Amino acid sequence: MNKKGLAILLRTRMRLNDPTKLAQSPLNKVVNQTLSNSQGNQSRGGVEGNKVLNPSTNNERGLENVRELMRLAISMNKTEVLDSVLKDFSEGYFSLSFEDRRKLLLVLAKEYDLNRTQVRDLIKNYLGLELPSSDNVQSNGLEEESLLSSFYRTERNLRQALKPVYEVLFERLNTHPGGLKFLTTIRADILSILAEENVASLRALDSYLKEKLSTWLSPAALELHQITWDDPASLLEKIVAYEAVHPISNLIDLKRRLGVGRRCFGYLHPAIPDEPLIFIEVALLKNVAQTIQEVLWDDPPIPECEASCALFYSISSTQPGLSGINLGKFLIKRVITLVKREMPHISTFATLSPIPGFMQWLLSKLASQSKLAKEEDMTHSSPDGSGSTFWENILEPEEERDVMEASTEFATGNNGMEVMFKLLTSTNYEWINSAKLLSVLQRPLMRLCARYLLREKKRGKALDSVANFHLQNGAMVERINWMADRSEKGLRQSGGLMVNYVYRLGSIEEHAQSYFGTGHIHASDDLRHFVEPLEEPEETRN
Repeated sequence: MNKKGLAILLRTRMRLNDPTKLAQSPLNKVVNQTLSNSQGNQSRGGVEGNKVLNPSTNNERGLENVRELMRLAISMNKTEVLDSVLKDFSEGYFSLSFEDRRKLLLVLAKEYDLNRTQVRDLIKNYLGLELPSSDNVQSNGLEEESLLSSFYRTERNLRQALKPVYEVLFERLNTHPGGLKFLTTIRADILSILAEENVASLRALDSYLKEKLSTWLSPAALELHQITWDDPASLLEKIVAYEAVHPISNLIDLKRRLGVGRRCFGYLHPAIPDEPLIFIEVALLKNVAQTIQEVLWDDPPIPECEASCALFYSISSTQPGLSGINLGKFLIKRVITLVKREMPHISTFATLSPIPGFMQWLLSKLASQSKLAKEEDMTHSSPDGSGSTFWENILEPEEERDVMEASTEFATGNNGMEVMFKLLTSTNYEWINSAKLLSVLQRPLMRLCARYLLREKKRGKALDSVANFHLQNGAMVERINWMADRSEKGLRQSGGLMVNYVYRLGSIEEHAQSYFGTGHIHASDDLRHFVEPLEEPEETRN
């Protein structure tokens, strides 16, 4: 093993099939290191400089110290001292427990918010101003200018008053070395807290910080970098650690993904060197792949000159604190432009994507409809014969019969939906080892998956998060692939199904605009036949 491989291995401490290690963030490493250093210092006497390092007696004092540093970072105007205060504040924040961070962020959200009394007074003042008259404009020009100047002044003061005090902290950290990365850490903590409790002031803080980060991380400020084996080990370890779709199993796997027939691109920011904010992995193939095995196990790859398809098979974000900021939209479009320029013979740009919400949706549907089916049977036997208006047999009659007949030695139930639920939730997914069950389940799973992708929506947009991501970027849903990912994760998330989204170069903006405006999902005719078997295809669908 060469020095680079050894460095990556030691730095990431890769463990095969260990998602907890792959998901561990640098933030956790920093915190763990801080705590271990603290414990080590305690065993050597417990005092370092003027700080007592006994967590059992100084947690509260530590929080108060960091809180005071935060106040100084906001209120101080001496530039020569401010950098030192910001540095101490960031180091102090990392030393806090998660509960103390929560307390500190609540203080920031509530005590450093905007002054609403001032805002109300300014609004009252603004509403009391007299609008200039449209009559006699020439004769009353000076008077009109005087009235307008009052409007301008009040509007300016109102804009200033609507800025929360914590904006000062965000702005100062953004210009401080390491401050932008620190802000993403703060937002990651805010999101973790909001996942547990809905605090209005904290949600407002998150919204404001998200808006700031979106501005500071605009595409113009980001560098598109092709990641290769020649990059520093410090960067490559991030690829291993943050690959969220198809975990990198070993160094050979990593080298293959960066080698011939493969590309990896990431967005870098000058303030966060050697750490891509988001990265995308690309396979150069003859045709659009139907299984992930074709991509990950393609050894040796085809000569790049024979490739006609650039397949995006993994997009991973490295910063939890950038959740909701769509960097991937700009990344995909820039990668398409770059690949097309460097390899004009590439004519197809597609994805092989997971369907992370499908199985959760399907199992919930099967469970609820099975329960309603039992109630429906009971009501049919009742005197009035009335049934539930919410009941729906999501299996077609032929599918129902085939599922019941094929599953007798695997699962039993009162109806096909109940049996299907038991099969899909069976231990170790025994159903995938039966050719008979695979044949029977293929049509209903493919049909219901098409319904999930094309019909199930939330607030007018695709319910599936990955589908929504690609559709808002201008892709269309091309094909659902049967048994495309047989890994435990793939079976758990989507029953082994994967989907191809295609980016048609001449239609990307049109598709994105129609999806954004009306929620219309562009899909291939073959896929629409699953959910609209009798409908004539529309010209706009292609």
